[in-house]
Amino acid sequence: MKSTLAVVLVMLACGSSLPLPVIAAAKADPNKVLHLSFEAADDGFDAMRTNSTYSNWVTDAIFEGLVTYDYLARPARLVPNTIVAMPEISDGGKTMTFRLKKGIYFAPDPAFKGQRRELLASDYAYTFKRLLDPNNRSVQSRVLEGKVIGLDELVAEAKKSGKFDYDKPIAGLETPDPYTLILRMKVVDPSLIYYLAKPLGGAVAREVVEHYGEAVNQHPVGTGAYMLRQYVPRSKIILEANPEYRGFVWDFKGTGSDWDKQIVKDMQGKQMPQIGRVEIAIIEEEQSRWLAFDSGQLDFEMLVPAASVKLLEKGKLKPEFANKGLRLYRFVDPGVTRTYFNFEDPTVGGYGKEKIALRRAIALSFNHQEEIDQVWFGQAIKAQGMVPPDVIGHDAAYRNSNAYDPVLANKLLDKFGYKRGADGFRSMPDGSPLKLRIHSAPKSRDYARMEIWKRSLDKIGVRAEFPVAGFADNLKSAYQCKLMMFGMGYTADIPDGMDFLEAYYSSNAYRGNNGCYKSAAFDAAFDKARLMENGPERQKLFNTMERIMEADTVHSLELWRIRNWLIQPWVKGYKTHPIMRGDWRFLDVEKGK
Repeated sequence: MKSTLAVVLVMLACGSSLPLPVIAAAKADPNKVLHLSFEAADDGFDAMRTNSTYSNWVTDAIFEGLVTYDYLARPARLVPNTIVAMPEISDGGKTMTFRLKKGIYFAPDPAFKGQRRELLASDYAYTFKRLLDPNNRSVQSRVLEGKVIGLDELVAEAKKSGKFDYDKPIAGLETPDPYTLILRMKVVDPSLIYYLAKPLGGAVAREVVEHYGEAVNQHPVGTGAYMLRQYVPRSKIILEANPEYRGFVWDFKGTGSDWDKQIVKDMQGKQMPQIGRVEIAIIEEEQSRWLAFDSGQLDFEMLVPAASVKLLEKGKLKPEFANKGLRLYRFVDPGVTRTYFNFEDPTVGGYGKEKIALRRAIALSFNHQEEIDQVWFGQAIKAQGMVPPDVIGHDAAYRNSNAYDPVLANKLLDKFGYKRGADGFRSMPDGSPLKLRIHSAPKSRDYARMEIWKRSLDKIGVRAEFPVAGFADNLKSAYQCKLMMFGMGYTADIPDGMDFLEAYYSSNAYRGNNGCYKSAAFDAAFDKARLMENGPERQKLFNTMERIMEADTVHSLELWRIRNWLIQPWVKGYKTHPIMRGDWRFLDVEKGK
């Protein structure tokens, strides 16, 4: 296997020879409307303040990073986006020079006072500085911390003065002319280029931030294919084609699969984007989403697990549904689910042996097979590690040591003084009540999971209550390390396992490390791995971090999910990308459907 760094450097060095989308005038048709649903609400559209999947889905369509992903290539491959070619690499990989395309404009907005606003290199420099401005309390500042020459010193000055000096030049972010950005790093970081393709790397105009202030979270303005037209929090999101978007001619090669061959046949040569409007409804209940799709109100939808029994047979659509023209796109999601523990919580938190024993007993008690059968109806696999299949750092031979074992769970609790009372339920070693709080959202799937948790915990004599709140509310509390236990899915933002493991890095507490877990041993392995080329030695560090998490029992590690996307016959060009979210600019729909 080639190293991560070697692959990236070869890709960047050869970037100018990669096939790029041909620039063309945007031809979005306002009569072509795409109807979608989200199963949970977003938490706003300021990319530096959120890492929510649903927020990223929208911001990916609004903002543009310097690089993006080839729509059809698998494994995921970076290509130029707002730059003329992949960056020039020098100084052994520590310096990247990006040369922007000219004539790219932000979407019209009152912040620009009626003037067209061209994208400049300084917009990216401002965006990267803004990510580390301590006043912004970004949940994703870790992406650049300790990496860019002069940026950490600027942050330190801001912490002393209370104000970040955006106008002060630094050697690590140089803009020698309006269309050139030179990024100079302290160390080689093979994964950084991938983060620049995320919404957090999308250019933000300073005028927009200063015009809207804190309300910029609901006023995203970018150079991407779409712009926000209407936003009703927790209800609906409407996007319209950005009239300033430069457009491109659809020209992707595919992998040679029958699916890709059909996409190329349907889409080759079209001027993009075709879709003029995207309407997103927030529908948390699974049955309601399925009924909306079944009646043609939604254009594609992730098949709810309960419906898989009715629609699928051996991983394929049953003939009666395939004959309707429905299509199925099926794959193992590059993500993982787990229920994490809050290490600052007085009941389950802490690093003493008795607290580790409690967490491990809880994790050992949970019946994962019941969840696979009763919640996911077979559309999931028991996870063996945080890094899922098809992501760098995944080890197919690795096996998690905290497997389902309620007998061992009971023995652990007995040994460490969690005594049963007359009612069969246990108390803390000091005799105080033991009661867990496992938070969830008001969805049928979560209700079913909580029932499994209750049955599992009853077998080891542990009481629990199950507070219910909207996903966005839970996520806000999670960012502040306020939830005792909370089950979350985590989907790859970049095709590298560091993206998953950083959720337990100490300095990310309150910024994605929602359990506020802190381990010097884990951090040391993480720091080494993130700067290494991919290979056997780096994989050993990945496995070491997994073992450390198991020893401290940071979570109940649960599932790798199988995703089944159903696509209506009138949608053309659909293929779920493993990393890129808001890919609606690559699609088409037949008029009148």
